[in-house]
Amino acid sequence: MAEEGKPSGFDYMRLVLALSVICFHSILLSYGQQAQDDLWRSAWRPFIAVILPMFFGLSGFLVAGSLDRSKTLVTFLGLRVLRIIPALAFEVTLSALVLGPLVTVEPLKAYFTDRDFFAYFLNILGDIHYELPGLFLLNPTPKTVNGQLWTVPYEMYSYAVLTFLAVTGIFKRLSWLLFFMGGCYVLQILNAVFRPIEAVSTVHGPTLVMFFIAGLVLYQYRDKIKWNRALFCLSALLFLALLSVPNGDRFAALPGAYVTVYLGLLNPRRQNILLSGDYSYGLFLYGYPLQQAFMSIGPELHHWYWNLLVTIPSAGLIAVLSWWRVEKPALGLRKYLKDLEQWRINKQPVKVPDYA
Repeated sequence: MAEEGKPSGFDYMRLVLALSVICFHSILLSYGQQAQDDLWRSAWRPFIAVILPMFFGLSGFLVAGSLDRSKTLVTFLGLRVLRIIPALAFEVTLSALVLGPLVTVEPLKAYFTDRDFFAYFLNILGDIHYELPGLFLLNPTPKTVNGQLWTVPYEMYSYAVLTFLAVTGIFKRLSWLLFFMGGCYVLQILNAVFRPIEAVSTVHGPTLVMFFIAGLVLYQYRDKIKWNRALFCLSALLFLALLSVPNGDRFAALPGAYVTVYLGLLNPRRQNILLSGDYSYGLFLYGYPLQQAFMSIGPELHHWYWNLLVTIPSAGLIAVLSWWRVEKPALGLRKYLKDLEQWRINKQPVKVPDYA
């Protein structure tokens, strides 16, 4: 998800998308599921639906670069583990051992011996469990501690697809990769015919993987594609139009990924105060549980604007701490991957990839 130390528009993209996730969740967590469903059915739907697809398209483009720079597949997968798992494990542990005991309505003995408490730690492995014993029972969206994590398995599926493409050699052969993308679109057509989406609702997980694949394709064709404002505008219009109709999401991957990468390539001047670290992952991880915690204080906070007013600064502070105390130190372990990589290629000098 993150590439350390490179001043680029992708830094801003990640930050804006992470904040957008928190903003969207403020409706669900302040007013409940029906309010979110009404929002999905409103004219705002295409502007909301872009958030997660853009995240996955961006991830596909950047992670493809990480694979391209890695000398071995072991190194690439090791970098993925170092980027994702330590911060996720820390957030899950804090939720279970700090947040849970503070706000649960269960006696602590019952809390720490409940099956849901132990199952919650499976989130670290991508087996998502949303509940902890006795948490948020009276919230507008009850019981859910970490609803944002539903995308984590699909991110892991995306990495599995990329690993398959790398092992089979498809990733390096541009025509084969394009053919693979075409096959995915054929599957989407079959899905639309035989498993149609009856209502305009949230973007589904397999469609997010499609956006990831589209990001891979754009990376491999990056020197052959024209990156200009006219194509950006055309792609943006097509992207929003497809997100406005049932089943349209399934065919929006290429225009949506183009829009995402084009914005990332704008490469504005980096602001050291805001982006001295990559805080987007921390915002994504901590936003939802903090929003739920503030909602549990009382009905006076059950408004989206109060939710954002208290959540964004709090999540931002924790995201900064997460980057400097958990994520960046974990990425420092790349030196061991370097040693392994050098051994794998007969101890030839290897340049460590700049991106994790």
